[in-house]
Amino acid sequence: MLNFAGTPLVTMPETDSRQLIAADLRSLIARIESSMRLIDAAMTQENDSAIVGSADIFVLDDVTPRYATASAALNACRAGLGHALQCLSDSGDPSEIAVSAAERPHLTA
Repeated sequence: MLNFAGTPLVTMPETDSRQLIAADLRSLIARIESSMRLIDAAMTQENDSAIVGSADIFVLDDVTPRYATASAALNACRAGLGHALQCLSDSGDPSEIAVSAAERPHLTA
């Protein structure tokens, strides 16, 4: 977790503030990806429990659409944060801020 009680961003050199913002964006992206993995696991668990039942019983799944909607919203947030990170790297030295594709795996809903 970042300590915001320290030196205000306005008094920091531009490169340092961009690096701090980029680190925060990467942290948010990681949290979103973690939430997306949890949603995927919950959807898998829900689907697996429905399969265990009898062949004569049909389960009306009202949970999966909510999971799918939440996952789509998180995916949109992930894309927006990735775009913000890219815009930030476009404003300065990309080697200082940019994250390679290998460092930020993409999850799809």
